[in-house]
Amino acid sequence: MKQLMTLVLVCASVCGMAQSYKADDVLGTWLTSSKEGKIAIYKTGTKYSGKIQSGSSKEHFDVHNPEPARRKDSLIGLVLLKDFAYDGDGKWTDGTIYDPKSGKTYSCNMTLTDRNTLKIRGYIGISLLGRTEVWTRVQ
Repeated sequence: MKQLMTLVLVCASVCGMAQSYKADDVLGTWLTSSKEGKIAIYKTGTKYSGKIQSGSSKEHFDVHNPEPARRKDSLIGLVLLKDFAYDGDGKWTDGTIYDPKSGKTYSCNMTLTDRNTLKIRGYIGISLLGRTEVWTRVQ
C-alpha cells in the first residue's frame, strides 16, 4: 500500500509539471536567435503572423525581395511569419516564413518548448529538410 501511495504521488507531481499551452501563448515579442531582430507575433482571426518590430541589420530595406517593386519597402513592419494555425500541444503549423536576407519564403512550423522559448522550423517540402532557430521571449 505504501508503494502504491508513493507511485500515485510521483505520477501526480510529474503530471503537474507538464506544460499546458493555449493557442495565444505564442503572442508577444520575440528576439531572434541571432539577436538582430525583434519579431511581434499577433493574431488575425484564427491565424497567427509575425512582423519585424526592430532590428540591427545593416540593410533597412527589403532589397532581396523577388518583386522589384517591393525592394524599397522597409524591413521594420515587414510581415515575415504568415498563416499559422494552432495545432494543439504548443505547436503552430502550416505557416510560412520569409527570409529577408535571401528573399525566399519557406514552409514553417513553430513550437513552444517553454513559455519563453520558441523553436522556428523553416523547410522546403518536408520538415526534415530545413533549419531550426530558437527565439526567446522579450520580457
